[in-house]
Amino acid sequence: MKAMRKFLMMIGLATAMVACVENDTPEHVFPERPPVEPTPSVTIEAVASYETGVEFTITPTKAEECAYFCIATDEDSTILSADDILSKGTAVDATEKGNYTIEELAENTSYNIYAAVRNGEKSAVNSVKMTTGAATPEPPAPSFAPYHMYIWVDAAANFPDFANSKENIRRDLTLAKETGFTDVVVDVRPTNGDVLFQSDDCQQVEWLGAWGNGGYGKYTRTADWDYLGAFIEIGHELGLRIHAGFNTMVGGNESNLGAQGILVRDSAKKDWATVLNTKSGFVNTLDSDETTFFFNPHNPEVQEYICDLLRDLAAYEELDGIILDRGRFDSMMSDCSELTLAAFEEYVGEEVDFNRDVLPAGYTGTINSDMPYEHKHLKKWLEFRAKTIHDFMTMAKEAVREVNSTVKFGVYVGGWYSTYYDCGVNWASPNFNTAVAFPSWATMDYKNYGYADIMDHMLIGAYASPGSVYGSTEWTMQGFCQLAMKYTNDDCPLVCGGPDVGNWDYSDKYTDEQEYEAITNSVKACYDACDGYFLFDMIHLKKANTWNYAKTGIDQVVAEME
Repeated sequence: MKAMRKFLMMIGLATAMVACVENDTPEHVFPERPPVEPTPSVTIEAVASYETGVEFTITPTKAEECAYFCIATDEDSTILSADDILSKGTAVDATEKGNYTIEELAENTSYNIYAAVRNGEKSAVNSVKMTTGAATPEPPAPSFAPYHMYIWVDAAANFPDFANSKENIRRDLTLAKETGFTDVVVDVRPTNGDVLFQSDDCQQVEWLGAWGNGGYGKYTRTADWDYLGAFIEIGHELGLRIHAGFNTMVGGNESNLGAQGILVRDSAKKDWATVLNTKSGFVNTLDSDETTFFFNPHNPEVQEYICDLLRDLAAYEELDGIILDRGRFDSMMSDCSELTLAAFEEYVGEEVDFNRDVLPAGYTGTINSDMPYEHKHLKKWLEFRAKTIHDFMTMAKEAVREVNSTVKFGVYVGGWYSTYYDCGVNWASPNFNTAVAFPSWATMDYKNYGYADIMDHMLIGAYASPGSVYGSTEWTMQGFCQLAMKYTNDDCPLVCGGPDVGNWDYSDKYTDEQEYEAITNSVKACYDACDGYFLFDMIHLKKANTWNYAKTGIDQVVAEME
Protein backbone atom coordinates (compact mmCIF):
# COMPACT_ATOMS: atom_id res chain seq x y z
CA MET A 1 0.00 0.00 0.00
CA LYS A 2 2.78 2.43 0.84
CA ALA A 3 4.50 1.58 -2.42
CA MET A 4 1.27 2.31 -4.35
CA ARG A 5 0.74 5.69 -2.70
CA LYS A 6 4.32 6.64 -3.58
CA PHE A 7 3.74 5.71 -7.21
CA LEU A 8 0.57 7.81 -7.46
CA MET A 9 2.29 10.79 -5.92
CA MET A 10 5.04 10.58 -8.49
CA ILE A 11 2.46 10.56 -11.39
CA GLY A 12 0.63 13.59 -9.99
CA LEU A 13 3.89 15.52 -9.63
CA ALA A 14 4.84 14.74 -13.23
CA THR A 15 1.45 15.91 -14.45
CA ALA A 16 1.76 19.16 -12.55
CA MET A 17 5.16 19.77 -14.06
CA VAL A 18 3.81 19.22 -17.59
CA ALA A 19 1.01 21.69 -16.98
CA CYS A 20 3.49 24.28 -15.78
CA VAL A 21 5.55 23.80 -18.92
CA GLU A 22 2.53 24.24 -21.36
CA ASN A 23 1.34 27.42 -19.68
CA ASP A 24 4.74 28.92 -20.10
CA THR A 25 5.07 28.13 -23.84
CA PRO A 26 4.17 31.07 -26.22
CA GLU A 27 1.07 30.50 -28.59
CA HIS A 28 1.90 29.65 -32.26
CA VAL A 29 0.62 32.21 -34.94
CA PHE A 30 -0.57 30.73 -38.35
CA PRO A 31 -0.55 32.87 -41.57
CA GLU A 32 -4.04 34.12 -42.89
CA ARG A 33 -5.42 32.04 -45.79
CA PRO A 34 -6.73 33.83 -48.97
CA PRO A 35 -10.54 33.50 -49.62
CA VAL A 36 -11.50 30.63 -51.89
CA GLU A 37 -13.30 31.76 -55.19
CA PRO A 38 -16.49 29.78 -55.91
CA THR A 39 -16.35 27.83 -59.15
CA PRO A 40 -18.89 29.25 -61.70
CA SER A 41 -20.99 27.12 -64.03
CA VAL A 42 -23.33 27.76 -66.92
CA THR A 43 -26.04 25.86 -68.80
CA ILE A 44 -27.58 26.81 -72.14
CA GLU A 45 -30.79 25.27 -73.45
CA ALA A 46 -32.60 25.59 -76.79
CA VAL A 47 -36.13 27.03 -76.71
CA ALA A 48 -37.18 27.53 -80.34
CA SER A 49 -35.84 27.93 -83.85
CA TYR A 50 -37.29 30.22 -86.49
CA GLU A 51 -36.67 30.82 -90.13
CA THR A 52 -33.99 33.43 -89.43
CA GLY A 53 -33.47 33.25 -85.68
CA VAL A 54 -33.06 31.13 -82.57
CA GLU A 55 -34.27 31.44 -78.98
CA PHE A 56 -32.52 29.94 -75.95
CA THR A 57 -32.02 30.25 -72.17
CA ILE A 58 -28.76 30.75 -70.23
CA THR A 59 -28.55 29.85 -66.55
CA PRO A 60 -25.32 31.08 -64.83
CA THR A 61 -24.37 30.20 -61.24
CA LYS A 62 -21.70 31.71 -58.97
CA ALA A 63 -20.58 33.99 -61.81
CA GLU A 64 -19.61 37.62 -62.03
CA GLU A 65 -19.54 37.77 -65.87
CA CYS A 66 -21.62 36.01 -68.52
CA ALA A 67 -21.83 36.24 -72.32
CA TYR A 68 -22.97 34.27 -75.35
CA PHE A 69 -21.58 33.93 -78.84
CA CYS A 70 -23.09 32.44 -82.00
CA ILE A 71 -21.23 30.90 -84.91
CA ALA A 72 -22.35 28.77 -87.85
CA THR A 73 -21.14 25.20 -87.49
CA ASP A 74 -19.47 25.14 -90.91
CA GLU A 75 -17.34 28.08 -89.75
CA ASP A 76 -16.69 26.59 -86.31
CA SER A 77 -13.29 24.92 -86.83
CA THR A 78 -11.87 25.76 -83.39
CA ILE A 79 -12.97 25.35 -79.84
CA LEU A 80 -13.78 28.71 -78.30
CA SER A 81 -12.38 29.55 -74.89
CA ALA A 82 -14.20 31.44 -72.20
CA ASP A 83 -11.97 34.48 -72.89
CA ASP A 84 -12.97 34.37 -76.59
CA ILE A 85 -16.65 34.22 -75.78
CA LEU A 86 -16.54 36.87 -73.06
CA SER A 87 -14.56 39.28 -75.22
CA LYS A 88 -16.35 38.74 -78.56
CA GLY A 89 -19.86 37.81 -77.43
CA THR A 90 -22.88 39.60 -76.08
CA ALA A 91 -22.74 40.30 -72.34
CA VAL A 92 -25.82 39.28 -70.36
CA ASP A 93 -26.92 39.17 -66.74
CA ALA A 94 -24.65 36.87 -64.72
CA THR A 95 -26.88 36.70 -61.66
CA GLU A 96 -29.99 34.98 -62.96
CA LYS A 97 -31.48 32.85 -65.71
CA GLY A 98 -32.35 34.73 -68.90
CA ASN A 99 -34.17 34.11 -72.17
CA TYR A 100 -32.41 35.40 -75.33
CA THR A 101 -33.02 35.60 -79.08
CA ILE A 102 -30.60 35.97 -81.97
CA GLU A 103 -32.19 37.28 -85.17
CA GLU A 104 -31.15 37.87 -88.77
CA LEU A 105 -29.49 34.46 -89.13
CA ALA A 106 -29.30 32.46 -92.33
CA GLU A 107 -32.21 30.18 -93.17
CA ASN A 108 -31.86 26.40 -92.79
CA THR A 109 -28.40 26.67 -91.14
CA SER A 110 -26.91 25.02 -88.04
CA TYR A 111 -25.32 27.20 -85.37
CA ASN A 112 -23.40 26.59 -82.17
CA ILE A 113 -24.49 28.93 -79.42
CA TYR A 114 -21.77 29.26 -76.75
CA ALA A 115 -22.25 30.60 -73.24
CA ALA A 116 -19.33 31.44 -70.92
CA VAL A 117 -19.09 32.62 -67.31
CA ARG A 118 -16.21 33.88 -65.19
CA ASN A 119 -15.60 34.48 -61.53
CA GLY A 120 -12.14 35.85 -60.85
CA GLU A 121 -9.68 33.38 -62.29
CA LYS A 122 -12.21 30.63 -62.78
CA SER A 123 -14.43 30.23 -65.85
CA ALA A 124 -16.73 27.74 -67.53
CA VAL A 125 -18.14 27.22 -71.04
CA ASN A 126 -21.18 25.38 -72.39
CA SER A 127 -22.89 25.26 -75.80
CA VAL A 128 -25.94 24.07 -77.69
CA LYS A 129 -26.45 23.37 -81.39
CA MET A 130 -29.51 24.92 -83.06
CA THR A 131 -30.70 24.95 -86.67
CA THR A 132 -32.83 27.67 -88.25
CA GLY A 133 -35.86 26.74 -90.32
CA ALA A 134 -36.13 26.61 -94.07
CA ALA A 135 -37.87 29.54 -95.75
CA THR A 136 -41.57 28.95 -96.27
CA PRO A 137 -42.06 28.82 -100.01
CA GLU A 138 -44.31 31.53 -101.38
CA PRO A 139 -47.57 30.03 -102.65
CA PRO A 140 -47.75 30.20 -106.40
CA ALA A 141 -49.51 33.29 -107.66
CA PRO A 142 -53.05 32.50 -108.74
CA SER A 143 -53.42 32.11 -112.47
CA PHE A 144 -56.40 34.19 -113.58
CA ALA A 145 -58.19 34.06 -116.91
CA PRO A 146 -57.67 37.08 -119.20
CA TYR A 147 -61.44 37.39 -119.70
CA HIS A 148 -64.25 37.99 -117.17
CA MET A 149 -67.24 35.79 -116.36
CA TYR A 150 -68.83 37.00 -113.11
CA ILE A 151 -71.17 35.04 -110.84
CA TRP A 152 -72.91 36.65 -107.85
CA VAL A 153 -73.29 34.93 -104.44
CA ASP A 154 -76.20 36.46 -102.53
CA ALA A 155 -75.59 36.39 -98.78
CA ALA A 156 -79.08 35.39 -97.61
CA ALA A 157 -79.97 32.89 -100.33
CA ASN A 158 -76.68 30.99 -99.90
CA PHE A 159 -76.46 31.34 -96.11
CA PRO A 160 -77.76 27.83 -95.32
CA ASP A 161 -74.79 26.40 -97.22
CA PHE A 162 -72.03 28.88 -96.46
CA ALA A 163 -72.63 30.44 -93.03
CA ASN A 164 -70.77 27.72 -91.13
CA SER A 165 -69.03 25.56 -93.72
CA LYS A 166 -65.78 26.26 -95.52
CA GLU A 167 -66.18 22.84 -97.11
CA ASN A 168 -69.38 23.97 -98.82
CA ILE A 169 -67.71 27.17 -99.95
CA ARG A 170 -64.90 25.13 -101.51
CA ARG A 171 -67.38 22.72 -103.09
CA ASP A 172 -69.38 25.46 -104.82
CA LEU A 173 -66.43 27.64 -105.79
CA THR A 174 -64.93 24.54 -107.39
CA LEU A 175 -68.17 24.09 -109.34
CA ALA A 176 -68.03 27.74 -110.40
CA LYS A 177 -64.44 27.31 -111.58
CA GLU A 178 -65.21 24.10 -113.47
CA THR A 179 -68.18 25.81 -115.11
CA GLY A 180 -65.86 28.50 -116.46
CA PHE A 181 -66.59 31.47 -114.21
CA THR A 182 -63.56 33.61 -113.53
CA ASP A 183 -64.88 36.16 -111.02
CA VAL A 184 -67.03 35.65 -107.93
CA VAL A 185 -68.92 38.47 -106.20
CA VAL A 186 -69.62 37.39 -102.62
CA ASP A 187 -72.24 39.48 -100.84
CA VAL A 188 -70.71 40.54 -97.50
CA ARG A 189 -73.17 43.25 -96.48
CA PRO A 190 -76.72 41.99 -96.98
CA THR A 191 -79.81 44.17 -96.76
CA ASN A 192 -79.89 44.07 -92.96
CA GLY A 193 -76.79 46.29 -93.10
CA ASP A 194 -74.61 44.08 -90.88
CA VAL A 195 -71.38 42.62 -92.24
CA LEU A 196 -69.59 39.38 -93.08
CA PHE A 197 -66.10 40.85 -93.02
CA GLN A 198 -63.81 42.15 -90.28
CA SER A 199 -64.90 45.58 -89.05
CA ASP A 200 -64.91 47.48 -85.78
CA ASP A 201 -67.60 49.80 -87.13
CA CYS A 202 -70.49 47.39 -87.58
CA GLN A 203 -71.98 44.27 -86.03
CA GLN A 204 -71.35 40.90 -87.63
CA VAL A 205 -74.30 39.12 -89.25
CA GLU A 206 -75.85 36.82 -86.68
CA TRP A 207 -78.64 35.29 -88.79
CA LEU A 208 -80.33 35.64 -92.14
CA GLY A 209 -83.65 34.46 -93.50
CA ALA A 210 -83.49 32.10 -96.48
CA TRP A 211 -85.54 29.54 -98.33
CA GLY A 212 -84.57 26.01 -97.41
CA ASN A 213 -86.09 22.56 -97.69
CA GLY A 214 -88.52 23.37 -94.89
CA GLY A 215 -89.61 26.72 -96.31
CA TYR A 216 -88.48 30.19 -95.30
CA GLY A 217 -86.45 30.01 -92.09
CA LYS A 218 -83.81 31.59 -89.92
CA TYR A 219 -80.23 30.44 -90.42
CA THR A 220 -77.79 31.39 -87.66
CA ARG A 221 -74.06 31.82 -88.05
CA THR A 222 -72.11 30.12 -85.22
CA ALA A 223 -68.70 29.96 -86.92
CA ASP A 224 -66.05 32.51 -85.90
CA TRP A 225 -63.81 32.27 -88.98
CA ASP A 226 -63.60 35.15 -91.40
CA TYR A 227 -66.37 34.68 -94.00
CA LEU A 228 -64.89 36.95 -96.67
CA GLY A 229 -61.37 35.75 -95.85
CA ALA A 230 -62.43 32.15 -96.54
CA PHE A 231 -63.77 33.09 -99.98
CA ILE A 232 -60.58 34.95 -100.84
CA GLU A 233 -58.30 32.12 -99.69
CA ILE A 234 -60.25 29.31 -101.35
CA GLY A 235 -61.08 31.32 -104.45
CA HIS A 236 -57.48 32.27 -105.09
CA GLU A 237 -56.35 28.66 -104.63
CA LEU A 238 -58.77 27.80 -107.43
CA GLY A 239 -57.70 30.71 -109.65
CA LEU A 240 -60.88 32.76 -109.13
CA ARG A 241 -60.91 36.52 -108.65
CA ILE A 242 -62.93 37.40 -105.55
CA HIS A 243 -64.95 40.61 -105.25
CA ALA A 244 -66.95 41.84 -102.28
CA GLY A 245 -70.59 42.70 -102.94
CA PHE A 246 -71.69 45.52 -100.63
CA ASN A 247 -75.29 46.65 -100.14
CA THR A 248 -74.71 50.34 -99.64
CA MET A 249 -77.62 52.55 -98.61
CA VAL A 250 -79.38 50.00 -96.42
CA GLY A 251 -79.43 49.89 -92.63
CA GLY A 252 -81.91 47.20 -91.65
CA ASN A 253 -84.76 44.92 -92.65
CA GLU A 254 -87.60 42.91 -91.19
CA SER A 255 -89.62 39.81 -91.96
CA ASN A 256 -91.76 37.34 -90.07
CA LEU A 257 -88.47 36.09 -88.57
CA GLY A 258 -87.69 39.42 -86.90
CA ALA A 259 -86.06 42.78 -87.52
CA GLN A 260 -82.37 43.60 -87.49
CA GLY A 261 -79.81 46.20 -88.50
CA ILE A 262 -78.40 49.42 -87.08
CA LEU A 263 -81.57 51.40 -87.84
CA VAL A 264 -83.55 48.87 -85.81
CA ARG A 265 -81.06 48.51 -82.95
CA ASP A 266 -80.19 52.17 -82.42
CA SER A 267 -83.10 54.56 -82.07
CA ALA A 268 -80.65 57.49 -82.14
CA LYS A 269 -80.01 56.66 -85.81
CA LYS A 270 -83.62 57.21 -86.90
CA ASP A 271 -82.57 60.47 -88.57
CA TRP A 272 -80.30 58.39 -90.81
CA ALA A 273 -83.31 56.61 -92.29
CA THR A 274 -84.88 57.91 -95.49
CA VAL A 275 -88.17 59.81 -95.40
CA LEU A 276 -90.74 58.79 -98.01
CA ASN A 277 -93.17 60.94 -99.94
CA THR A 278 -96.27 58.85 -99.27
CA LYS A 279 -99.89 59.57 -100.07
CA SER A 280 -100.43 60.38 -96.41
CA GLY A 281 -97.44 62.71 -96.18
CA PHE A 282 -93.74 62.49 -95.45
CA VAL A 283 -93.08 59.29 -93.45
CA ASN A 284 -89.83 57.88 -92.04
CA THR A 285 -89.23 54.48 -93.63
CA LEU A 286 -89.08 52.90 -90.15
CA ASP A 287 -92.69 53.99 -89.64
CA SER A 288 -93.84 52.74 -93.04
CA ASP A 289 -94.77 49.32 -94.38
CA GLU A 290 -91.35 48.94 -96.07
CA THR A 291 -89.40 45.79 -95.18
CA THR A 292 -85.94 46.97 -96.27
CA PHE A 293 -84.93 50.15 -94.50
CA PHE A 294 -82.86 52.52 -96.62
CA PHE A 295 -80.61 55.30 -95.38
CA ASN A 296 -80.91 58.86 -96.61
CA PRO A 297 -77.98 59.07 -99.07
CA HIS A 298 -77.81 62.84 -98.64
CA ASN A 299 -77.05 62.58 -94.91
CA PRO A 300 -73.32 63.34 -94.27
CA GLU A 301 -73.25 61.05 -91.20
CA VAL A 302 -74.57 58.18 -93.31
CA GLN A 303 -72.00 58.85 -96.01
CA GLU A 304 -69.11 58.82 -93.54
CA TYR A 305 -70.43 55.66 -91.85
CA ILE A 306 -70.54 53.83 -95.18
CA CYS A 307 -67.06 55.10 -96.07
CA ASP A 308 -65.73 53.76 -92.76
CA LEU A 309 -67.09 50.33 -93.61
CA LEU A 310 -65.55 50.52 -97.07
CA ARG A 311 -62.17 51.36 -95.53
CA ASP A 312 -62.46 48.19 -93.41
CA LEU A 313 -63.37 46.20 -96.51
CA ALA A 314 -60.49 47.65 -98.53
CA ALA A 315 -58.09 46.52 -95.78
CA TYR A 316 -58.30 43.00 -97.28
CA GLU A 317 -55.12 43.29 -99.33
CA GLU A 318 -55.86 40.21 -101.44
CA LEU A 319 -59.38 41.30 -102.32
CA ASP A 320 -59.71 41.74 -106.08
CA GLY A 321 -62.65 44.09 -106.22
CA ILE A 322 -65.53 45.86 -104.49
CA ILE A 323 -68.99 46.07 -106.07
CA LEU A 324 -71.50 48.48 -104.52
CA ASP A 325 -75.11 47.35 -104.78
CA ARG A 326 -78.05 49.58 -103.81
CA GLY A 327 -75.82 52.62 -104.01
CA ARG A 328 -78.90 54.72 -104.56
CA PHE A 329 -82.05 56.28 -103.18
CA ASP A 330 -84.75 53.85 -102.13
CA SER A 331 -87.21 54.79 -104.88
CA MET A 332 -88.96 57.70 -106.58
CA MET A 333 -90.53 58.39 -103.17
CA SER A 334 -87.32 59.25 -101.33
CA ASP A 335 -85.71 61.23 -99.81
CA CYS A 336 -87.96 63.93 -98.41
CA SER A 337 -86.33 64.56 -95.04
CA GLU A 338 -85.98 68.13 -93.77
CA LEU A 339 -82.22 67.80 -94.31
CA THR A 340 -82.56 66.87 -97.98
CA LEU A 341 -85.32 69.32 -98.82
CA ALA A 342 -83.40 72.19 -97.23
CA ALA A 343 -80.37 71.24 -99.34
CA PHE A 344 -82.55 71.13 -102.45
CA GLU A 345 -83.92 74.60 -101.75
CA GLU A 346 -80.38 75.87 -101.51
CA TYR A 347 -79.57 74.05 -104.77
CA VAL A 348 -82.36 75.75 -106.73
CA GLY A 349 -82.09 79.03 -104.85
CA GLU A 350 -85.68 79.36 -103.68
CA GLU A 351 -88.25 77.97 -101.29
CA VAL A 352 -89.89 74.79 -102.56
CA ASP A 353 -93.31 73.30 -101.89
CA PHE A 354 -92.37 69.71 -102.70
CA ASN A 355 -95.78 68.30 -103.64
CA ARG A 356 -96.61 71.35 -105.71
CA ASP A 357 -93.22 72.06 -107.27
CA VAL A 358 -91.62 68.58 -107.54
CA LEU A 359 -93.81 65.49 -107.14
CA PRO A 360 -97.37 64.82 -106.00
CA ALA A 361 -97.80 62.96 -102.72
CA GLY A 362 -97.25 59.25 -103.16
CA TYR A 363 -96.11 59.48 -106.80
CA THR A 364 -94.28 56.30 -107.85
CA GLY A 365 -94.74 56.25 -111.61
CA THR A 366 -92.38 56.96 -114.45
CA ILE A 367 -92.01 60.32 -116.15
CA ASN A 368 -94.12 60.08 -119.28
CA SER A 369 -97.23 61.59 -120.75
CA ASP A 370 -99.05 61.03 -117.45
CA MET A 371 -96.51 63.10 -115.53
CA PRO A 372 -97.80 66.52 -114.36
CA TYR A 373 -95.15 68.67 -116.03
CA GLU A 374 -96.40 71.82 -114.32
CA HIS A 375 -94.18 70.68 -111.45
CA LYS A 376 -91.47 73.17 -112.28
CA HIS A 377 -88.61 71.67 -110.25
CA LEU A 378 -89.10 68.02 -111.23
CA LYS A 379 -86.11 67.79 -113.59
CA LYS A 380 -83.95 69.78 -111.21
CA TRP A 381 -84.90 67.36 -108.43
CA LEU A 382 -83.74 64.41 -110.53
CA GLU A 383 -80.50 66.23 -111.31
CA PHE A 384 -79.99 67.03 -107.60
CA ARG A 385 -80.41 63.38 -106.62
CA ALA A 386 -78.02 62.22 -109.34
CA LYS A 387 -75.46 64.74 -108.07
CA THR A 388 -75.88 63.40 -104.52
CA ILE A 389 -75.08 59.84 -105.62
CA HIS A 390 -72.27 60.96 -107.93
CA ASP A 391 -70.60 62.90 -105.13
CA PHE A 392 -71.01 59.99 -102.72
CA MET A 393 -69.43 57.57 -105.20
CA THR A 394 -66.47 59.92 -105.53
CA MET A 395 -66.13 60.01 -101.75
CA ALA A 396 -66.49 56.23 -101.47
CA LYS A 397 -63.76 55.53 -104.03
CA GLU A 398 -61.44 57.97 -102.27
CA ALA A 399 -62.08 56.13 -98.97
CA VAL A 400 -61.17 52.81 -100.60
CA ARG A 401 -58.07 54.26 -102.22
CA GLU A 402 -56.86 55.61 -98.86
CA VAL A 403 -56.44 51.99 -97.77
CA ASN A 404 -55.94 49.95 -100.95
CA SER A 405 -54.56 51.33 -104.20
CA THR A 406 -55.07 48.17 -106.27
CA VAL A 407 -58.54 46.80 -105.47
CA LYS A 408 -61.06 47.47 -108.26
CA PHE A 409 -63.91 49.78 -107.28
CA GLY A 410 -67.26 49.46 -108.99
CA VAL A 411 -71.04 49.08 -108.89
CA TYR A 412 -73.92 46.89 -109.87
CA VAL A 413 -76.76 48.76 -111.63
CA GLY A 414 -79.91 47.82 -113.45
CA GLY A 415 -79.58 48.08 -117.21
CA TRP A 416 -82.89 49.98 -117.59
CA TYR A 417 -81.20 53.39 -117.83
CA SER A 418 -84.24 55.07 -119.36
CA THR A 419 -86.06 54.85 -116.01
CA TYR A 420 -83.15 54.51 -113.60
CA TYR A 421 -83.60 58.16 -112.63
CA ASP A 422 -86.25 56.90 -110.18
CA CYS A 423 -83.50 55.87 -107.75
CA GLY A 424 -81.34 58.94 -108.30
CA VAL A 425 -78.54 57.33 -110.28
CA ASN A 426 -76.81 58.37 -113.48
CA TRP A 427 -74.45 55.48 -114.21
CA ALA A 428 -73.55 56.75 -117.69
CA SER A 429 -70.44 58.59 -118.76
CA PRO A 430 -70.39 62.35 -118.13
CA ASN A 431 -69.71 62.54 -121.88
CA PHE A 432 -73.05 60.94 -122.68
CA ASN A 433 -75.58 63.73 -123.21
CA THR A 434 -78.58 62.39 -121.35
CA ALA A 435 -80.74 65.43 -122.09
CA VAL A 436 -80.52 64.79 -125.84
CA ALA A 437 -81.41 61.10 -125.47
CA PHE A 438 -84.06 61.56 -122.75
CA PRO A 439 -85.36 65.13 -122.88
CA SER A 440 -88.53 64.32 -120.93
CA TRP A 441 -86.67 63.96 -117.65
CA ALA A 442 -83.01 65.03 -117.99
CA THR A 443 -81.67 68.57 -117.69
CA MET A 444 -78.69 69.71 -119.70
CA ASP A 445 -76.60 69.43 -116.51
CA TYR A 446 -77.77 65.89 -115.69
CA LYS A 447 -74.89 64.45 -117.71
CA ASN A 448 -72.36 66.15 -115.40
CA TYR A 449 -73.26 63.65 -112.71
CA GLY A 450 -72.67 60.49 -114.69
CA TYR A 451 -70.21 58.35 -112.72
CA ALA A 452 -68.97 55.73 -115.22
CA ASP A 453 -65.57 57.42 -115.24
CA ILE A 454 -65.24 56.87 -111.48
CA MET A 455 -65.61 53.11 -111.81
CA ASP A 456 -63.01 50.42 -112.48
CA HIS A 457 -65.69 47.86 -113.32
CA MET A 458 -69.48 47.80 -113.61
CA LEU A 459 -71.98 44.95 -113.56
CA ILE A 460 -75.12 45.56 -115.61
CA GLY A 461 -78.30 43.73 -114.71
CA ALA A 462 -79.54 42.61 -118.13
CA TYR A 463 -82.59 41.15 -116.45
CA ALA A 464 -84.81 40.20 -119.37
CA SER A 465 -87.02 37.14 -119.66
CA PRO A 466 -85.81 33.79 -121.05
CA GLY A 467 -87.53 34.64 -124.35
CA SER A 468 -85.68 37.94 -124.71
CA VAL A 469 -82.03 37.00 -125.01
CA TYR A 470 -81.42 38.78 -128.31
CA GLY A 471 -82.27 42.31 -129.39
CA SER A 472 -81.03 45.87 -129.45
CA THR A 473 -83.36 47.54 -126.96
CA GLU A 474 -83.93 47.56 -123.24
CA TRP A 475 -85.59 44.43 -121.84
CA THR A 476 -83.49 42.20 -124.02
CA MET A 477 -80.26 40.84 -122.57
CA GLN A 478 -78.19 41.69 -125.59
CA GLY A 479 -79.80 45.12 -125.91
CA PHE A 480 -79.19 46.00 -122.26
CA CYS A 481 -75.48 45.25 -122.73
CA GLN A 482 -75.14 47.10 -126.03
CA LEU A 483 -76.82 50.18 -124.59
CA ALA A 484 -74.63 50.03 -121.48
CA MET A 485 -71.57 50.29 -123.69
CA LYS A 486 -73.12 53.27 -125.46
CA TYR A 487 -74.03 55.05 -122.24
CA THR A 488 -70.70 54.44 -120.49
CA ASN A 489 -68.83 55.58 -123.61
CA ASP A 490 -65.55 53.72 -122.82
CA ASP A 491 -65.14 55.65 -119.56
CA CYS A 492 -65.33 52.47 -117.47
CA PRO A 493 -62.69 49.92 -118.51
CA LEU A 494 -64.77 46.83 -117.74
CA VAL A 495 -68.54 46.65 -118.27
CA CYS A 496 -70.10 43.19 -117.90
CA GLY A 497 -73.78 42.29 -118.18
CA GLY A 498 -76.06 39.31 -117.89
CA PRO A 499 -79.30 37.78 -116.63
CA ASP A 500 -80.99 36.87 -113.39
CA VAL A 501 -81.58 33.21 -114.16
CA GLY A 502 -84.03 32.58 -111.33
CA ASN A 503 -86.39 35.54 -111.23
CA TRP A 504 -87.04 35.94 -114.95
CA ASP A 505 -90.29 34.07 -115.46
CA TYR A 506 -92.76 35.02 -112.73
CA SER A 507 -95.73 34.09 -114.90
CA ASP A 508 -94.25 30.66 -115.63
CA LYS A 509 -94.51 31.34 -119.35
CA TYR A 510 -91.44 29.37 -120.41
CA THR A 511 -90.64 25.67 -120.19
CA ASP A 512 -87.59 24.37 -118.35
CA GLU A 513 -85.97 23.57 -121.69
CA GLN A 514 -86.47 27.16 -122.88
CA GLU A 515 -84.92 28.48 -119.68
CA TYR A 516 -81.95 26.12 -120.01
CA GLU A 517 -81.39 27.27 -123.60
CA ALA A 518 -81.62 30.91 -122.47
CA ILE A 519 -78.88 30.36 -119.89
CA THR A 520 -76.57 28.98 -122.57
CA ASN A 521 -77.40 31.62 -125.17
CA SER A 522 -77.17 34.51 -122.71
CA VAL A 523 -73.42 34.04 -122.32
CA LYS A 524 -72.43 34.80 -125.89
CA ALA A 525 -75.20 37.35 -126.41
CA CYS A 526 -74.02 39.41 -123.43
CA TYR A 527 -70.28 38.76 -123.67
CA ASP A 528 -70.11 39.83 -127.32
CA ALA A 529 -72.16 42.96 -126.62
CA CYS A 530 -69.96 44.30 -123.80
CA ASP A 531 -66.71 43.48 -121.97
CA GLY A 532 -67.76 40.34 -120.12
CA TYR A 533 -70.56 38.21 -118.69
CA PHE A 534 -72.44 38.45 -115.39
CA LEU A 535 -74.88 35.92 -113.93
CA PHE A 536 -77.16 36.35 -110.93
CA ASP A 537 -77.23 34.24 -108.77
CA MET A 538 -75.27 31.13 -107.82
CA ILE A 539 -78.22 29.85 -105.79
CA HIS A 540 -80.31 29.41 -108.95
CA LEU A 541 -77.68 27.24 -110.64
CA LYS A 542 -77.35 25.20 -107.47
CA LYS A 543 -81.05 24.62 -106.78
CA ALA A 544 -81.94 23.75 -110.37
CA ASN A 545 -78.56 22.05 -111.01
CA THR A 546 -78.15 24.01 -114.23
CA TRP A 547 -74.38 24.55 -114.04
CA ASN A 548 -73.89 22.60 -117.25
CA TYR A 549 -75.99 25.05 -119.30
CA ALA A 550 -73.85 27.96 -118.17
CA LYS A 551 -70.74 25.88 -118.87
CA THR A 552 -71.85 25.15 -122.42
CA GLY A 553 -72.33 28.86 -123.08
CA ILE A 554 -68.99 29.84 -121.52
CA ASP A 555 -67.16 27.08 -123.38
CA GLN A 556 -68.53 28.38 -126.69
CA VAL A 557 -67.24 31.88 -125.98
CA VAL A 558 -63.83 30.70 -124.79
CA ALA A 559 -63.43 28.42 -127.81
CA GLU A 560 -63.84 31.42 -130.10
CA MET A 561 -61.02 33.21 -128.28
CA GLU A 562 -58.53 30.42 -128.95
